[in-house]
Amino acid sequence: MIKVFIVGSSGTTGLRLQQRLLSRPEVELLTIDEKKRKNPAELKKLIAASDITFLCLPDEAARQMAELARDTSARIIDTSTAHRVEKGWRYGFPELSAGHYMAVETGTRIAVPGCHASGFVALIYPLIVSGILNKEYPLSCFSVTGYSGGGKAMINEYESPKRPPELQSPRQYALSQKHKHLKEMTAVCGLSSPPAFIPTVADYYSGIHLTVPLHTALLSKKPGVEGIKNILTEHYQGCPLIRVVEPEVDFMAAEALTGKDYMEISVTGNDDRVLLHARFDNLGKGASGAAIQCFNIMSGLEETAGLVI
Repeated sequence: MIKVFIVGSSGTTGLRLQQRLLSRPEVELLTIDEKKRKNPAELKKLIAASDITFLCLPDEAARQMAELARDTSARIIDTSTAHRVEKGWRYGFPELSAGHYMAVETGTRIAVPGCHASGFVALIYPLIVSGILNKEYPLSCFSVTGYSGGGKAMINEYESPKRPPELQSPRQYALSQKHKHLKEMTAVCGLSSPPAFIPTVADYYSGIHLTVPLHTALLSKKPGVEGIKNILTEHYQGCPLIRVVEPEVDFMAAEALTGKDYMEISVTGNDDRVLLHARFDNLGKGASGAAIQCFNIMSGLEETAGLVI
């Protein structure tokens, strides 16, 4: 039996983690007395009693919990932004390379990727390591997400019967180019500078459609649509949670994979202007699904156990 403790189980990511793990016969979920949920001694006691602890907290609270767990033997999976580029932490995207998979498998401190960052890294990392995309390429990225990505406050705002009418239309945000995912997008892909990133929240619950445009004249080679598709297909061959698929005709719905824990990648455009697409649930492969995937690998279990694929 694998003992699991979730710190922050009442948030959107924590709740889905709990739902996914409650049905797992090999998992024993440790719970904290509601009156003691902010008691450091009690929290440390439960972390120490666990085999794996999930942190589903704001950044500063996640840092505090990681420090609290420092002298315990528990392995930590953090879903916050706090540790994704921190020394001593492993980036929880096992599909990127054999080294990334092994780092998750043997690691004691795993940082789950950000939702938008997951789509960007999935598209760009293989092209960087293949050599066709230069680290100095001036990348841009457009991403539309459901409002659950903003947590409880945004969910309540969108689902309120008294919500303002402007919430009916898509809204761009992080207009100052200081989005918290930019740091990991840049670092994990080894880019010389961050992409121009345009995140947008829209009036539906969950799901992300992220697009990166490429001008093939600026690439080291000119592979075109089929060439880039072949690179991505080869890179993710045998990865059960990333599928390179043929695109839909004309329209792609951002919420198509709501409730699923895998990601779809597709390539459209023409041989001069290529569009790279990643679609997934921001609460699935973009959050709790990725966290459970890491948990499975760390525990020596089937990678897709307990996931909806």
